Amino acid sequence: MHKLMLVDHDPDRSASLEVALFAAGYAHIIRVGQGENLLAAVRTHQPDIILIDMQSPDRDTLESLRNVSREMPKPIVFFAEQSDLETTRAAISAGVSAYIVDDLPGKRLKSVLEVAIARFQEHQKLKDELEDYKSRLQDRKDVDKAKGILMQHRNLTEEEAYQLLRKMAMDRNMKIGEAARNFVAAMALLGGKF
Repeated sequence: MHKLMLVDHDPDRSASLEVALFAAGYAHIIRVGQGENLLAAVRTHQPDIILIDMQSPDRDTLESLRNVSREMPKPIVFFAEQSDLETTRAAISAGVSAYIVDDLPGKRLKSVLEVAIARFQEHQKLKDELEDYKSRLQDRKDVDKAKGILMQHRNLTEEEAYQLLRKMAMDRNMKIGEAARNFVAAMALLGGKF
């Protein structure tokens, strides 16, 4: 079962949301006051989901959410009593997975949380894939640069330069992109201009 962190400065509202969460089958709930450092609380309690219940997100709350999303990404569900398009967009940009305006969803609470978790997981998957593609593209650029240096200074063909880089990587137990970056850095230290 998921561990939930409930952030709310209104103890009565927080208590009623906690009752609704228990009714929806969520038993592990950590209550945190709105004034607490959100990132520190997330580090301490390691929740699976963060629920925030407040009138409307203020600038400090949005910045706290941005920090959590950057450093310890989690599904974040925000229950707001009022909102406008700009505030909703700012909340989504800060990392909120679901932004619910008006009354708590009651019987739909569990499905709202499940959708938020699924949306967060899909977003994280896409983010990880993008980072992987960026890393592979950078590796390719570094390998091409290292091959160019080898071809120029050792009078090698492109295939010979690649094989030499591959051997360097295998000998040092590294990926070829990392070996290429190390080689280019070493050549730069030796005074080469590339």
